[in-house]
Amino acid sequence: MTLKIAIVGRPNVGKSTLFNRLVGRKVAIVHDKPGVTRDRREASAKLQNLKLQVIDTAGYEYSNEDNLEKRMWEQTQKAIREADVSLFLFDARDGLQPYDEHLAGLLRQSGKPVVLLANKCEGKLQEDSIHEAYKLGLGTPIPFSAEHGLGLLDLYDALKPFDRKPAENVLPEEDGETENEALSREEKDR
Repeated sequence: MTLKIAIVGRPNVGKSTLFNRLVGRKVAIVHDKPGVTRDRREASAKLQNLKLQVIDTAGYEYSNEDNLEKRMWEQTQKAIREADVSLFLFDARDGLQPYDEHLAGLLRQSGKPVVLLANKCEGKLQEDSIHEAYKLGLGTPIPFSAEHGLGLLDLYDALKPFDRKPAENVLPEEDGETENEALSREEKDR
Protein backbone atom coordinates (compact mmCIF):
# COMPACT_ATOMS: atom_id res chain seq x y z
CA MET A 1 0.00 0.00 0.00
CA THR A 2 1.03 3.60 -0.45
CA LEU A 3 1.31 5.93 2.53
CA LYS A 4 -0.09 9.37 1.75
CA ILE A 5 1.69 12.25 3.49
CA ALA A 6 1.03 16.00 3.47
CA ILE A 7 3.93 18.39 4.00
CA VAL A 8 2.67 21.43 5.95
CA GLY A 9 4.11 24.49 7.65
CA ARG A 10 4.34 28.24 7.34
CA PRO A 11 5.93 29.85 4.27
CA ASN A 12 9.63 29.31 3.54
CA VAL A 13 10.36 26.52 6.04
CA GLY A 14 11.51 24.05 3.37
CA LYS A 15 8.32 22.19 2.40
CA SER A 16 9.05 22.19 -1.33
CA THR A 17 12.70 21.29 -0.71
CA LEU A 18 11.55 18.25 1.30
CA PHE A 19 9.01 17.39 -1.42
CA ASN A 20 11.76 17.44 -4.07
CA ARG A 21 14.08 15.42 -1.81
CA LEU A 22 11.47 12.69 -1.30
CA VAL A 23 10.38 12.62 -4.93
CA GLY A 24 14.02 12.42 -6.05
CA ARG A 25 13.91 15.26 -8.56
CA LYS A 26 13.20 18.98 -8.69
CA VAL A 27 9.46 19.10 -9.31
CA ALA A 28 8.46 21.94 -6.99
CA ILE A 29 9.91 25.43 -7.36
CA VAL A 30 12.18 26.37 -4.46
CA HIS A 31 13.01 30.01 -3.73
CA ASP A 32 14.17 32.12 -0.79
CA LYS A 33 11.15 34.36 -1.29
CA PRO A 34 8.17 33.16 0.80
CA GLY A 35 4.90 32.30 -0.91
CA VAL A 36 6.25 30.83 -4.15
CA THR A 37 4.20 27.63 -3.70
CA ARG A 38 0.56 28.55 -4.16
CA ASP A 39 -1.02 25.29 -5.27
CA ARG A 40 -0.69 21.86 -3.81
CA ARG A 41 1.36 19.38 -5.79
CA GLU A 42 1.36 15.58 -5.57
CA ALA A 43 3.89 12.98 -6.63
CA SER A 44 4.91 9.41 -5.90
CA ALA A 45 8.03 8.85 -3.85
CA LYS A 46 9.94 6.17 -2.04
CA LEU A 47 11.77 6.35 1.30
CA GLN A 48 13.71 3.14 1.86
CA ASN A 49 11.00 0.48 1.36
CA LEU A 50 8.07 2.84 2.02
CA LYS A 51 5.96 3.77 -0.99
CA LEU A 52 4.71 7.32 -0.54
CA GLN A 53 2.26 9.67 -2.18
CA VAL A 54 3.56 13.10 -1.16
CA ILE A 55 1.53 16.32 -1.14
CA ASP A 56 3.41 19.64 -1.13
CA THR A 57 1.23 22.42 0.24
CA ALA A 58 1.37 26.20 0.18
CA GLY A 59 2.61 27.92 3.32
CA TYR A 60 0.08 28.34 6.07
CA GLU A 61 -1.26 31.88 6.10
CA TYR A 62 -4.74 31.93 7.60
CA SER A 63 -7.34 34.31 6.19
CA ASN A 64 -11.11 34.68 6.60
CA GLU A 65 -11.42 36.85 3.50
CA ASP A 66 -12.16 35.46 0.05
CA ASN A 67 -8.64 35.81 -1.30
CA LEU A 68 -5.66 33.76 -2.49
CA GLU A 69 -4.45 33.02 1.05
CA LYS A 70 -7.83 31.58 2.00
CA ARG A 71 -7.89 29.33 -1.08
CA MET A 72 -4.31 28.21 -0.35
CA TRP A 73 -5.31 27.35 3.22
CA GLU A 74 -8.37 25.43 1.99
CA GLN A 75 -6.09 23.33 -0.24
CA THR A 76 -3.77 22.69 2.73
CA GLN A 77 -6.75 21.58 4.85
CA LYS A 78 -7.86 19.25 2.07
CA ALA A 79 -4.35 17.74 1.93
CA ILE A 80 -4.37 17.16 5.70
CA ARG A 81 -7.78 15.43 5.47
CA GLU A 82 -6.63 13.19 2.60
CA ALA A 83 -3.27 12.30 4.13
CA ASP A 84 -2.54 9.37 6.41
CA VAL A 85 0.18 11.43 8.14
CA SER A 86 1.18 15.11 8.08
CA LEU A 87 4.81 16.18 8.14
CA PHE A 88 4.88 19.49 10.00
CA LEU A 89 8.03 21.48 9.23
CA PHE A 90 9.21 24.45 11.21
CA ASP A 91 12.37 26.47 10.65
CA ALA A 92 14.73 25.66 13.51
CA ARG A 93 16.94 28.65 12.58
CA ASP A 94 14.06 31.08 13.12
CA GLY A 95 12.59 29.23 16.09
CA LEU A 96 8.86 28.84 16.64
CA GLN A 97 6.64 31.59 15.29
CA PRO A 98 2.97 32.33 16.12
CA TYR A 99 1.82 30.69 12.85
CA ASP A 100 3.69 27.52 13.84
CA GLU A 101 1.80 27.36 17.13
CA HIS A 102 -1.56 28.09 15.47
CA LEU A 103 -1.01 25.43 12.78
CA ALA A 104 0.08 22.92 15.42
CA GLY A 105 -3.24 23.46 17.20
CA LEU A 106 -5.16 22.87 13.98
CA LEU A 107 -3.15 19.71 13.27
CA ARG A 108 -3.90 18.36 16.76
CA GLN A 109 -7.61 19.03 16.17
CA SER A 110 -7.50 17.08 12.89
CA GLY A 111 -6.96 13.84 14.81
CA LYS A 112 -4.45 12.71 12.16
CA PRO A 113 -0.91 11.58 13.02
CA VAL A 114 1.77 14.26 12.74
CA VAL A 115 5.55 13.95 12.43
CA LEU A 116 7.32 17.11 13.62
CA LEU A 117 10.44 18.07 11.65
CA ALA A 118 12.83 20.76 12.89
CA ASN A 119 14.13 21.73 9.46
CA LYS A 120 17.35 23.60 8.67
CA CYS A 121 19.23 21.81 11.47
CA GLU A 122 22.68 21.71 9.96
CA GLY A 123 24.49 22.59 13.20
CA LYS A 124 24.30 22.90 16.95
CA LEU A 125 22.86 26.43 16.89
CA GLN A 126 19.32 25.11 16.38
CA GLU A 127 19.19 23.02 19.57
CA ASP A 128 17.18 25.65 21.50
CA SER A 129 14.51 25.66 18.78
CA ILE A 130 14.33 21.88 18.85
CA HIS A 131 13.70 21.88 22.61
CA GLU A 132 11.21 24.74 22.29
CA ALA A 133 9.17 22.66 19.79
CA TYR A 134 8.02 20.26 22.51
CA LYS A 135 5.49 22.89 23.56
CA LEU A 136 3.63 22.32 20.26
CA GLY A 137 2.30 19.06 21.69
CA LEU A 138 3.14 17.08 18.55
CA GLY A 139 5.73 14.74 20.00
CA THR A 140 9.47 14.66 19.69
CA PRO A 141 10.85 16.94 16.97
CA ILE A 142 13.22 15.29 14.51
CA PRO A 143 16.33 17.37 13.72
CA PHE A 144 16.26 17.58 9.95
CA SER A 145 17.74 19.24 6.86
CA ALA A 146 15.65 18.84 3.72
CA GLU A 147 18.33 20.61 1.70
CA HIS A 148 21.15 18.28 2.78
CA GLY A 149 19.14 15.08 3.38
CA LEU A 150 20.00 14.92 7.08
CA GLY A 151 17.46 13.05 9.22
CA LEU A 152 15.93 10.93 6.45
CA LEU A 153 16.50 7.70 8.42
CA ASP A 154 14.78 9.23 11.44
CA LEU A 155 11.90 10.28 9.20
CA TYR A 156 11.70 6.73 7.85
CA ASP A 157 11.56 5.38 11.44
CA ALA A 158 8.78 7.85 12.27
CA LEU A 159 6.70 6.95 9.19
CA LYS A 160 7.22 3.17 9.30
CA PRO A 161 4.51 2.50 11.96
CA PHE A 162 1.92 4.14 9.68
CA ASP A 163 2.72 1.93 6.69
CA ARG A 164 -0.36 -0.15 5.87
CA LYS A 165 1.15 -3.02 3.95
CA PRO A 166 -1.08 -6.08 3.72
CA ALA A 167 -0.08 -9.06 5.83
CA GLU A 168 2.61 -11.02 4.02
CA ASN A 169 1.47 -14.56 4.88
CA VAL A 170 -2.12 -14.30 3.70
CA LEU A 171 -3.29 -16.44 0.78
CA PRO A 172 -5.79 -15.06 -1.73
CA GLU A 173 -9.01 -13.82 -0.11
CA GLU A 174 -11.26 -16.58 -1.39
CA ASP A 175 -9.29 -19.04 0.75
CA GLY A 176 -8.59 -16.76 3.71
CA GLU A 177 -6.00 -19.11 5.25
CA THR A 178 -2.59 -17.93 6.30
CA GLU A 179 0.39 -19.80 4.92
CA ASN A 180 0.95 -21.46 8.32
CA GLU A 181 -2.69 -22.58 8.55
CA ALA A 182 -2.50 -24.07 5.06
CA LEU A 183 0.69 -25.98 5.93
CA SER A 184 -0.89 -27.30 9.15
CA ARG A 185 -3.99 -28.46 7.24
CA GLU A 186 -1.82 -30.19 4.63
CA GLU A 187 0.14 -32.02 7.36
CA LYS A 188 -3.12 -33.19 9.00
CA ASP A 189 -4.42 -34.42 5.64
CA ARG A 190 -1.37 -36.70 5.15
